[in-house]
Amino acid sequence: MGDQELTWRGAAARWDRKLFDGVARRRWPAGDRVLPRLGRAANHGVLWGGTAAAIALLGSTRDRKAALCGAASLALASATVNTVGKWSVRRARPLLEGVPEVRRLVTQPKTTSFPSGHAASAFAFTTGLALGAPGWGALVAPVAVSVAFSRVYTGVHYPSDVAAGAALGVAAGLVVRRVARGVELARLNPGDERKATEAPALPDGAGLTVVVNTGSGTAAYAGLDVLRARLPKAEIVECGGAELAGELEAAAARSAVLGVCGGDGTVNAAATAALRAGLPLAVFPGGTLNHFALDLGLGGAEDTCRAIAAGRAVRVSVGRFTPGPDPEDGRSGYFLNTFSMGAYPELLRRRLRWAPRIGGGPAALLAAWKVLRAERPVRLSLAGRPQSVWLLFAGNGTYHGTGPTPRRRDNLGEGLLDVRLVHGGGRPGPRLFAAALAGPLSRSPVHTATRLRSLRIGDIPPGTPLAYDGEYTPAPPALVLDTLPDALTVYRPA
Repeated sequence: MGDQELTWRGAAARWDRKLFDGVARRRWPAGDRVLPRLGRAANHGVLWGGTAAAIALLGSTRDRKAALCGAASLALASATVNTVGKWSVRRARPLLEGVPEVRRLVTQPKTTSFPSGHAASAFAFTTGLALGAPGWGALVAPVAVSVAFSRVYTGVHYPSDVAAGAALGVAAGLVVRRVARGVELARLNPGDERKATEAPALPDGAGLTVVVNTGSGTAAYAGLDVLRARLPKAEIVECGGAELAGELEAAAARSAVLGVCGGDGTVNAAATAALRAGLPLAVFPGGTLNHFALDLGLGGAEDTCRAIAAGRAVRVSVGRFTPGPDPEDGRSGYFLNTFSMGAYPELLRRRLRWAPRIGGGPAALLAAWKVLRAERPVRLSLAGRPQSVWLLFAGNGTYHGTGPTPRRRDNLGEGLLDVRLVHGGGRPGPRLFAAALAGPLSRSPVHTATRLRSLRIGDIPPGTPLAYDGEYTPAPPALVLDTLPDALTVYRPA
């Protein structure tokens, strides 16, 4: 080791100790009360595991996936710190001279100091979470920073230990996110839907009109440049908000194929216009979730363009509820993914109301707290039998996975409703949590699941909300759920 390197390392060590002593000398009365407790709460990942469990219980499907990525990132960072980091450097813990007694931990760590495992876990979980759910990540980030700082504040780590741990945690989050993205893409396997022979091939896009919802989560980044290059004669209409439904109907009236770019709610509106006009639908995934596109096997604009140029399409089933969202027009409503009543629509209603003022993540948390604290089960009749339910879920086709609102489908042409109930009684939190642990077709005092072709729902209390494909509307006094097998033609590559 050369003299220059020794000099550099000595200077770094002095700088490290100087920062450590500077923190020790500062007096933060609030910090003395909060930071040691926060550090203890993060021992063995308990704080982050609890956070992940709360998000999984209260959040959306995307939030649950992000929480899972956060937990996996934490596990990777922790394993790296404890198997490589701690034993490769073997740095001694700081001397506690100058650290006030009130800050010191009752039980001092016995492992080596470099890098900080608490900082690595905190930043790994936050990175993995934020990459999938930025709103939740923004809420958790200040807590992660506080946990990392608490390790210097309580005298168990040098600042460089914490910085190295944080960097390792961020790297672990990026690695897990990349792996998770690969797994998600591997999900894009076409199902067994029946081929549609009547879909026209449009090699240059002539006859295709694509309506782009500019208000969708990722519409601006959805690969529209690919669409313009591959199908140059396609007409592209950009709109949002109240204009969307009218633009979709107008596009369906003048086109051979109706295209749409947006999330699941936008795709639902386009599917409704395509069904009523008898047109094939071309989906360009451009929303926050894109459940329908993923279950169909569409990974992006390139897949859709290739299918349109070759005229490759399949027929999918569509869920229907009658009367629809506007009972005055006498027409049915449709859902490509899910229909629900009970706790989830109420949560969605509150979240949509508060999100413009406080942001999506805080709105979801506040809405969940309100619903789990004050909501009552919905009393209605199902097939003529009185029922009390916390949640009624109906999927367009069989979903795989456990719980009341499961995850994915292998076949969109099945023509069955996947109906799941969380029965009333008790409080919503424990009931929904117990249902989340139940099997996909379990029958228990908490959770029931079955597959039906139709279901009549009556005696719905006034003001009860319903949700379909992420959209919210008040429910009528009675309605019928059923499916339309092979009703919609959708482009998909072979």
